[in-house]
Amino acid sequence: MDVRRRAVKPLHASKHISSGEPLKPHNQDSSVKASDALPLPLYLTNGLFFTMFFSVMYFLLHRWREKIRDGIPLHVLNFSELVAMFSLIASVIYLLGFFGIGFVQSFVSKGNNDSWDVEDEAPGQFIDTTVTSPPVRRNIPMKSVPVDENAAQIITPYAGEDDEVVIKSVVEGRIPSYSLESKLGDCKRAAFIRKEALQRSSGKSLDGLPLDGFDYESILGQCCEMPIGYIQIPVGIAGPLLLNGNEFSVPMATTEGCLVASTNRGCKAIYVSGGATSVLFRDGMTRAPVVRFGSAKRAAELKFFVEDPMNFETLSVVFNKSSRFARLQNIQCAIAGKNLYMRFSCNTGDAMGMNMVSKGVQNVLDYLQNEYPDMDIIGISGNYCSDKKPAAVNWIEGRGKSVVCEAIIKEEVVKKVLKTEVAALVELNMLKNLTGSAMAGALGGFNAHASNIVSAVYLATGQDPAQNIESSHCITMMEAVNDGKDLHISVTMPSIEVGTVGGGTQLASQSACLNLLGVKGANREAPGSNARLLATIVAGSVLAGELSLMSAISAGQLVKSHMKYNRSCKDVTK
Repeated sequence: MDVRRRAVKPLHASKHISSGEPLKPHNQDSSVKASDALPLPLYLTNGLFFTMFFSVMYFLLHRWREKIRDGIPLHVLNFSELVAMFSLIASVIYLLGFFGIGFVQSFVSKGNNDSWDVEDEAPGQFIDTTVTSPPVRRNIPMKSVPVDENAAQIITPYAGEDDEVVIKSVVEGRIPSYSLESKLGDCKRAAFIRKEALQRSSGKSLDGLPLDGFDYESILGQCCEMPIGYIQIPVGIAGPLLLNGNEFSVPMATTEGCLVASTNRGCKAIYVSGGATSVLFRDGMTRAPVVRFGSAKRAAELKFFVEDPMNFETLSVVFNKSSRFARLQNIQCAIAGKNLYMRFSCNTGDAMGMNMVSKGVQNVLDYLQNEYPDMDIIGISGNYCSDKKPAAVNWIEGRGKSVVCEAIIKEEVVKKVLKTEVAALVELNMLKNLTGSAMAGALGGFNAHASNIVSAVYLATGQDPAQNIESSHCITMMEAVNDGKDLHISVTMPSIEVGTVGGGTQLASQSACLNLLGVKGANREAPGSNARLLATIVAGSVLAGELSLMSAISAGQLVKSHMKYNRSCKDVTK
């Protein structure tokens, strides 16, 4: 927890236990300020000294000009000039004391906070700027932060009490469950008490949900609120995947039998055929706010203004100041009556970038509000982005990383490793992935099971699993080459949304999987290259998964494989 939170004046612990009264927020400071001693309100005092400064400056300049013109020495002063000089000095001293010190303090504070700023590389979720609680420094155990004796009463009012007392207080509603971390100062103990209170209030057992073996401080204010434990998802390894001349062991978190084994077989077929090649041809995260005007004409005027190349440079400067890595690429507009949707696209470095692009968009909206005061901002997201929903705009325009990956599988490999024929695979792909998907009215679903591999890799590497929806947009193509002997297979994925910093990527298990792939954290020499490499690995893994599953279907092995590897002999009735 941030040490600044500990400056709150402590209240008696028993008062909170009995009444459930929350602690006074840290930002409601009742201390006496120096400005309270001023004879006038602060804004009137500032205005008075500003007026004095400019008035006497004008008077003295006017007098000095007359002296120079009449040949009178400047150091010869009359009474009015002496008063003016005294007033000038007084106003300068006040203005420097009031504004100068504050400016220096804010500058120094900003410099000292640079090491705490993770927002540029933390795209897991949108940060609500209306929350007034202080930032939380990540991955630092709370017990290691020194506190004074009085502050300890705030953070750990129940540290010396028996857990049973606190559990009963939570069950009876006298202590809010969400406040346990801040009141106890021990995240694991808070999770234990919350879990026990939930079991008692619901009457349901949670014995199968583990509590030990997890660093709860690492998710505080970052990944999950009100934790009561963690779930177990096994992680398997597929590979090596030979991609662009490099070998990768791909971690996959899944509970589906056959998935890792099937992807591993596809990796083997690609490896012995010489490897796969991938190309990233577009990289840009999007956010699309919706604004409304009084008429469609005014909405069209803003559309023309935003899309005018002459104005793009100005909007880019406004947008890019939100982050060291955010770089605005383009703005695509769409009109629905008097409503305007503006789809911003920007590069976001190694972060997935939702938080980053949202901050930049907010800056531009604030700027446009001054130019178009009649603009009504309905929402920073108008679903024209489009995030976590299947949408044609992502399928056509792309979102995140757009990647195409291909490989040529030799005839003998198709026969010996995949147990099928090239012609059978090409025909199956045409009738299943292309024609069948078209008959079903698929949107970006012209593949066998791209979502399977994307979800497994996302869970293992700390990506947002909900973004599997648009990230699994994929079209699988197969074609016989080299006189019909060999198989050319490719996957085109226009909206892979991944990052190697922020969100779940900072958790220990997910960080280890990223490290296995060689893409952990931010790349300081080439910002964004780690996230782009991860996107190509995802596409390469999908290629392997598509190749193996299609071969299993073509050879009639799908049901047999799942009956062997995806069936449990355990009696679920016991």
